[in-house]
Amino acid sequence: MHSALWVAKTGLSAMDRQLSVISNNLANVSTTAFKKDRAVFENLMYKTLRAPGGLSAQNTELPSGLQLGAGVRVTGTQKNFEEGDYNVTDRQLDVAIQGGGFFQVIQPDGTTAYTRDGQFQLNSNGDLVDSSGLLIEPGITIDSDVVEITIGEDGVVSVLRAGETDTEEVGALTIANFINPTGLNFLGSNLYQETTASGAPIVGVPGQDGLGTLSQGMLESSNVNSIEELVNMITTQRAYEMNSKVISAADGMLSFVNQQL
Repeated sequence: MHSALWVAKTGLSAMDRQLSVISNNLANVSTTAFKKDRAVFENLMYKTLRAPGGLSAQNTELPSGLQLGAGVRVTGTQKNFEEGDYNVTDRQLDVAIQGGGFFQVIQPDGTTAYTRDGQFQLNSNGDLVDSSGLLIEPGITIDSDVVEITIGEDGVVSVLRAGETDTEEVGALTIANFINPTGLNFLGSNLYQETTASGAPIVGVPGQDGLGTLSQGMLESSNVNSIEELVNMITTQRAYEMNSKVISAADGMLSFVNQQL
């Protein structure tokens, strides 16, 4: 069988996965705090027919070898944690992280997950939760007589109760960051999970030790650039077509041999 068929097949498979990555980016162009992905490619093993630097005769080295590649594959997807635009919502429980860091939430199994989605709400107990109902860590509880909530850049949460003029501090939000955020495990629902590749979380006060600050009444938008993704989609489509033409060309060569022999 012609080796070009198998090489082109790896190209088709890689471009198909690249298109899946692009389509996911475009599908999440309006998702709060979504971080776009990019596919990471690597070439496959080479078959060495003549090694570079080998001897072609006594005291004569080959200036180059004869090595045939086996194609390409997608080895992973890499998150781009570049910040998206910030949109003003003027909602008291909307909070954006300006800079590095993640909010911490407690999952149903008790483990901690991380998110940059600051669309917070209150549950029936007055606890601060994310849009999926997961409790924010550290826990913040807002009583029913609170008429105004203030969240400072450093995460301090203060409330103003009905009939009072002085605010009262009820807790403080902390955020976490990682040495290698791209190593986080992506759970969906805007949540990330710690892995050995990401390293342990570095938890601290917003605005200190390299962590970002908090901005109340704002949300971070997706960092997907739709025009860039559309250009990538066209490039991927053309690469897919070229690999298809290689298969057609190899098939034509095999057909010619079959007809002549």
